[in-house]
Amino acid sequence: IAYKFKAQQAETVVEKIDVQVGRIGSLTPVGKLRPVQLAGVTISNTSLHNLDEIRRKDIRERDTVLIERAGDVIPYVIRVTKEGSPRAKPFEMPTNCPVCNAAIVHEEGEVGYFCVNANCPARMRESIRHFASKYCLDIEGLGDKLVGQLVEKGLVKELDDLFGLTKDQLSGLERMADKSAQNVLDAIQKARKTTLDRFINGLGIRHVGEHTARQLALKFKTMDALADASEDDLLGVRDIGNEVAHSIREYFDEPRNLKAVKRLIKLLDVEVPAVVEGRGALRDKTFVLTGTLESMTREEAERRIMAAGGRVTSSVSRKTDFVVAGAEPGSKLKKAQDLGVRVLDQKGLESVLAGTI
Repeated sequence: IAYKFKAQQAETVVEKIDVQVGRIGSLTPVGKLRPVQLAGVTISNTSLHNLDEIRRKDIRERDTVLIERAGDVIPYVIRVTKEGSPRAKPFEMPTNCPVCNAAIVHEEGEVGYFCVNANCPARMRESIRHFASKYCLDIEGLGDKLVGQLVEKGLVKELDDLFGLTKDQLSGLERMADKSAQNVLDAIQKARKTTLDRFINGLGIRHVGEHTARQLALKFKTMDALADASEDDLLGVRDIGNEVAHSIREYFDEPRNLKAVKRLIKLLDVEVPAVVEGRGALRDKTFVLTGTLESMTREEAERRIMAAGGRVTSSVSRKTDFVVAGAEPGSKLKKAQDLGVRVLDQKGLESVLAGTI
């Protein structure tokens, strides 16, 4: 029997509500909190998600709020416990981007607010961070502070500018000596050789994550074929519906995006992922991975499952065939047990891959 302690909670004051701009231009309100200790961590910021959520909880500057860490990790506001005095005006989203002053777009009936400027510095910072992240081009050493400096100093205005950086440019930045600069350049050079799914994921197309990027790479084989695909073509890809297909088509219909992709392709050595869809012993079997496996990474396990014809998803449902649970599994294991989904450890996964069980 496993017992789970109730999540710890704390009260603090929302000193200010700021707006952050994400890589696709989405605006997210963020509560700047009076620093408070919660579960061994000092909390000073929390996402307020969107305007609808703020209105539902009636959160305003100077209000005292009760916060909790979801899963003991991500802080969020439960409710207002005491109104500020005097009570601040209700929060409203800005009509112009707080970073570049471009117009903000909000469609009636939709939750999101978006900056329309593709060259917004805040969007570019987030785009570079995503492009260089582990499941995209995996450029080691390209952290938040370095990315911020590259954008602020105008050294990187488009993603392809990363591949034209010089040692002199990097070593002239704060906290960057010659050796650190060379390490970053080496990592950028190494990242030139990548797979099509990683490249697609790195572009940051709305609604396209790691799994969808892999399905697109397997289906279209080249970036030119993907860029030319119609919405009907995209709807023929496994797990892609109307919204995702429209988002992909919308991305490539923007001339600036298409030009940026073509510039990048010329600089990279892009291969199709070595996976054959729909063949092998695990054809049409659905897996979910949770926890840390003994002697293989989650990424390696996913590649082997897909090479055998299976598919890997992020959530457990009645349609899931197997949940592979390593050390310190999350809530997915409990859900699998509740639904009666078969649970495997690494040895069990290897047996399934070998076709022995």
